[in-house]
Amino acid sequence: MRDAEVASGRPIGVLLDLQGPKLRLGTFPDGPVKLVAGQPFRLQLQAVEGNDRVAHLPHKEIFEALSPGNALLIDDGRVRLRVTGCGPDFADTTVETGGKISDRKGVNVPDCALALSALTEKDHRDLAYGLTLGVDWVALSFVQSAQDIEEVRRIVGNTVGIMAKIEKPNAIADIDAIIAAADAIMVARGDLGVEMPPEEVPTIQKRLTRLCREAGKPIVVATQMLDSMVSSPAPTRAEASDVATAVYDGVDAVMLSAESASGEYPLEAVQMMARIIRNTERDKLQRDTMGAIAATRRADAADAIGAAIRTVADILPLSACLTYTLSGSSALRVAHERPNVPVVGMTPKIETARRLALVWGVHAVHGDDAESVEDMVEHATEVARAEGFQPETRPFAIVAGMPFRTPGSTNLLRLVFPVPSHRS
Repeated sequence: MRDAEVASGRPIGVLLDLQGPKLRLGTFPDGPVKLVAGQPFRLQLQAVEGNDRVAHLPHKEIFEALSPGNALLIDDGRVRLRVTGCGPDFADTTVETGGKISDRKGVNVPDCALALSALTEKDHRDLAYGLTLGVDWVALSFVQSAQDIEEVRRIVGNTVGIMAKIEKPNAIADIDAIIAAADAIMVARGDLGVEMPPEEVPTIQKRLTRLCREAGKPIVVATQMLDSMVSSPAPTRAEASDVATAVYDGVDAVMLSAESASGEYPLEAVQMMARIIRNTERDKLQRDTMGAIAATRRADAADAIGAAIRTVADILPLSACLTYTLSGSSALRVAHERPNVPVVGMTPKIETARRLALVWGVHAVHGDDAESVEDMVEHATEVARAEGFQPETRPFAIVAGMPFRTPGSTNLLRLVFPVPSHRS
């Protein structure tokens, strides 16, 4: 990935996706078994060879949380069980939706909170290894509360961004605190659609998009966006509309998963998603729809400047807004306003440039910081020219903080106009 960064000349953010606590059945030595609707089926903590009457479930946290009436979903919800009786080491159930089950199939428990840390022992090892590689973002799976985010924060501090994957109903119940604690949010619709009724997922996606847009936190929509391209060179029209809908709403990023990780057409899937994004963003309705969500502004200089940039960009034909930033906060808060121009995030820290690659509208540039106001304008002009924003023909804006190199000091907005040439 870092070789690709050098070859492209662009900062590339690397996201480490932690697996999280995977809940799985035991084994079925004689092969898959078929459960029939209406039959009884027992799950137990004690190890047992699985058959069509009983299976091993090696997760005491599930039995501790269950109550009669709770649902248990097997294999992404393909098999549905209803608990009729339970104890600290067993659960008697009735099969509501039958189907085949086999070794190590996943188990979802949508009706109750489990006393599980979002970080497993494997996650701790993977996170430690990822930090040695220099990852830029960490995606935390199966988040249930803001405390899960704080657990990771105690390990990584502010060295990487923490992205909370929203996959469980409990996370929805604590979503305001999760958004406040995390650096970004991912709507992971695959597991969310298993844990919750599928018809509720679109409204949850819309709600989370609005909350993150208002809070100025990046939001990513993920899972099954172009799912048919796992085995087909073209998506369905519904999938193309799904991607476009997220773009119309102004999300920061849309994400492929199996399409590019294990599918037969990974390059075509990436190209298709890029074409859908570009085509959607050319539509005037996209800006109107995206603008329907108003950013929540704090009473400080940084948000006042961000709001001003949006107004200025609507009046003047700006080519770009160039922000000087150490932590990335200045660029993020300008992007929060979704101005009608690219946001160039100029930073002397390559780690910041890589993290900004995720943020809506931000063109991250790693380079030197300014030493003075004059140097600020000269350097910004050079960057604008080098990155193709034509400072000779169109005005651009500069956002910075004084004194320079002071994180969180955004307090300066300057407009730079082309100098007209004089002919003798």
